[in-house]
Amino acid sequence: MSEPFFTLQATDGDSKARAGKITTDHGIIETPIFMPVGTVGSVKAVTQQQLKEDVKAQIILGNTYHLYLRPGTDILVKAGGLHRFNGWSRPILTDSGGYQVFSLAENRKISEDGVVFQSHIDGSRHLFTPESVMDVQRRIGADIMMAFDECPPYPAEYGYVRKSMDLTHRWLDRCFKRLGETEGVYGYNQHLFPIVQGGIFADLRKASSEFAASRGAVGNAIGGLSVGEPEELMYEMCGLCCDILPQDKPRYLMGVGTPWNILEGIGLGVDMFDCVMPTRNGRNGMLFTTQGVINIRNKKWADDFSVLDPGLEGSAPSNYSKAYMRHLFVAGEILGLEIASLQNLTFYLHLVGEARKHILQGDFHGWKASIIPTIKQRL
Repeated sequence: MSEPFFTLQATDGDSKARAGKITTDHGIIETPIFMPVGTVGSVKAVTQQQLKEDVKAQIILGNTYHLYLRPGTDILVKAGGLHRFNGWSRPILTDSGGYQVFSLAENRKISEDGVVFQSHIDGSRHLFTPESVMDVQRRIGADIMMAFDECPPYPAEYGYVRKSMDLTHRWLDRCFKRLGETEGVYGYNQHLFPIVQGGIFADLRKASSEFAASRGAVGNAIGGLSVGEPEELMYEMCGLCCDILPQDKPRYLMGVGTPWNILEGIGLGVDMFDCVMPTRNGRNGMLFTTQGVINIRNKKWADDFSVLDPGLEGSAPSNYSKAYMRHLFVAGEILGLEIASLQNLTFYLHLVGEARKHILQGDFHGWKASIIPTIKQRL
């Protein structure tokens, strides 16, 4: 008998935090987990070997919209799928391109059928439908595929968000239908997650969570948060969704966020996270560490020869001093971007690993309360 997709292993007595295990054909993912973002098949400035050996990443992301445009699915199929194309043998999750409906608002037109995009590369026009998005993700070869959705902006009027949510629900049914009509290209299982929408409106979030749950998918995602709303509102909506989405299925909070956002999300019952923040902010000189947040360009680090993060002693980034890192950034050396990205990703994976350990020990809630003030402080 094959392993279930998700196994719930422990819960925290004083919060809704959970520890679990996701089983895919490319390996096991221990939750809670953070997933580095590899939009076009690469996590910026970090090699696949570093992701495996230093960061300890268990799963990475790709993006349907970007991979469809470059290198194109014909190339990916010839390569044998994204895993073989980029040399990543562990699980991959692909976003459906729905976020680009939001982020590229000036270059798209939404209809019942789908979304017409104008390429940000050459201006060419492309139609994404729920059916075509399933086909593209089949060809990319993701282990976990996301349903095609519309992510409404913040702020947005109730009427617009309701209409957008209803459209997302109709698209979801079309995604499931298409998935049932097709087979994987590479001979392994691919799983579809619905995406809960509803903006900041509690009744819509409730309705969307119930709709997603009713479809019986192996896991569910919470979208449309961390798009400009206050943190407390994000936590409120996230908690509402987690209370409705099935206990025996993993929950994925899309695009979130800071280290403290992730810990709060874990406490609300979220199992999976992704965000470009560790690599993007790292390339701009912001380092997340077990001691707090560092702007490595600051003059104060010029003669500080202590390691980047004493709490990650033995990790690859901590081979380097703060003074050396500042020098690399001031001198415009590419190596600085690589080490900073590596530091932030290593810290993020360390943080969710510690969270898992404390859930298993049964003291997550107290540990979270004690560590958040430390990791939030500006050094």
